[in-house]
Amino acid sequence: MDTGVRASLLLSTHTLHYLTNLLRRHLKAIRSRWPALPPGRIAVIVLAGLRHDQRLADMAGGNDVSAPAIRR
Repeated sequence: MDTGVRASLLLSTHTLHYLTNLLRRHLKAIRSRWPALPPGRIAVIVLAGLRHDQRLADMAGGNDVSAPAIRR
């Protein structure tokens, strides 16, 4: 049984692209190896977590990634 929360938000396309590009540049600058999710998906999870104050474990389960991956 999956009790996780699927990340979703109402965002403008411009906002999502802007944040995704910022995140992509940052991940490249720090030479991050983030294989679990693409930057756009990371952006939505982060914003959903901040906006809705979701538990990290719930966000992980709903997005098919581990809780440690969400914490990173």
